[in-house]
Amino acid sequence: MAEDRLYNDFNHYLRSLYGCRVQKIPIDAGFTCPNRDGTKSTRGCIYCNAYGSGTGAFRQGVSISEQIRQAKSFLGRRYWARKFIAYFQSFSNTYAPISVLKQRYEEALFNEDIVGLAIGTRPDCISDDILALLTSYQEKYLVWMEYGLQSAHDRTLEFINRGHKVADFLQAVDMTKKAGLPVCVHIILGLPGETKEDMLETARLVAGLDIQGLKIHLLYVVKGSGMENIFKRDEYTPLTQQEYVDLVCDVLELIPPDVVIQRLTGDPRPEELVAPLWARDKMGTINAIKTALKERGGFQGKYFA
Repeated sequence: MAEDRLYNDFNHYLRSLYGCRVQKIPIDAGFTCPNRDGTKSTRGCIYCNAYGSGTGAFRQGVSISEQIRQAKSFLGRRYWARKFIAYFQSFSNTYAPISVLKQRYEEALFNEDIVGLAIGTRPDCISDDILALLTSYQEKYLVWMEYGLQSAHDRTLEFINRGHKVADFLQAVDMTKKAGLPVCVHIILGLPGETKEDMLETARLVAGLDIQGLKIHLLYVVKGSGMENIFKRDEYTPLTQQEYVDLVCDVLELIPPDVVIQRLTGDPRPEELVAPLWARDKMGTINAIKTALKERGGFQGKYFA
C-alpha cells in the first residue's frame, strides 16, 4: 500500500495490474441458494429478501452476455472503464452442477474486455472440483473467490439463519488457498446482538487468515426481509452513520496493509431500503470514513501485529 493512501483500495489494485480503470460488472446467472431452496432453509438469511443481491435478470430472459453488454456501455461512459471483471453476485454462484457452472462462467469470460471473474458464494457451497475449474482460468484471467463470513460468532450466524458455522468458512478458505485462488471475505457490521467488541473479534479473525481481499458491509433493513419484521417490532436499532464510520476505521486499523479493501459499505436499492436511510449516501459515508481516519491518524494495518 502506498504511504499516501489510508487503505489499500480495489481501484488502485486493479489499475496497477491493467494500467486503466477496471470495473466489476454484477452478473445475475440464475443460481439459487441452499438457504432458499429447502436444502438448509427456505427463509434465507434474515437480511435478504427473495431477490437476494440479484436483479432477476437471468430469469427474465436477459443472458449473461447481454447483461455484460449493457453494463459495459454504462460503465464505460460513467467511469471511462476499459476493462471489466464479471462479478457473479446473485445468491450462491457455485451452487450448481459443474457443467452448468462452466457454461455460465465461460459465457462471461468470452466477452471482449473481460479480464477476470469474481465468484460470490457461501463457504458451504464449494468443492475441490469447483475450485479446480476456477483455477483452470487463471492462466488467462484474474479469478477471485468471495466468501460471506458475516460474523466470527456462531451464535450470530445461527440468529441470522446463515445456515453454516465459522468452521465451514475456515475450511473453505483453507481449500481455496490450497487451490491457489485469492480470497475476498465479506463481513457485516451492526448485526443484531453484536457489540463493538464482537465486531472487532470478527476483524481480528479475518486479519489472522491468509486472505487477499475484504468487503465491509453495513447491515441495512430491506423490504421483505426477516430484518424488516424485527425492525418493525422495535427489536433492532440500526447503527448511526457515525457509529458505522468509527467501526469501519477500527476494523481497517486491524487488517493487514496488503489486504485489498474491495468495499467499505453496501449499495441498497433505494426502493427497497427501510432503514437506516443514511445508507443511501454511499459516497458521503466513504468520505466520512476517510476524514475520520485522517483526524485520528489512522490507516489500514495501524494495529495489525
